[in-house]
Amino acid sequence: MAQPGSAAIVLILILSLTVVKGLGGKVGGRKEIKDVKTNQEVQELGRYSVEQYNRGQRQRRSNGGSGGLKFAEVVEAEKQVVSGIKYYLKVMTATSSGVPKTFDAVVVVRPWKHSKELLNFAPSSPTTK
Repeated sequence: MAQPGSAAIVLILILSLTVVKGLGGKVGGRKEIKDVKTNQEVQELGRYSVEQYNRGQRQRRSNGGSGGLKFAEVVEAEKQVVSGIKYYLKVMTATSSGVPKTFDAVVVVRPWKHSKELLNFAPSSPTTK
């Protein structure tokens, strides 16, 4: 028969191991998404980013002309758990004249609210790895 204190010790050990394992990565840190080109959710977020950017550009132009960016694909992505999931995307696009351009987008998804929000969409700066 187990002693009453031994169950508490086992419980404490299990909880300690769970906390340590959970802290193995950076808590709240960015994590690379490996399967970017085949990940439908990531590609849809890239498409959403371009659509939102184009919508904002049309609202800023007084003539209401078209000619926004066309989504090509997301080529890199990271995610970070915040109050939702924050996605950092490198999005390939093309202008209406076919000139390729790369943008960095930041989108926050809050699944429990069925919402997503484009926080930033800016030309990508060249990086060296």
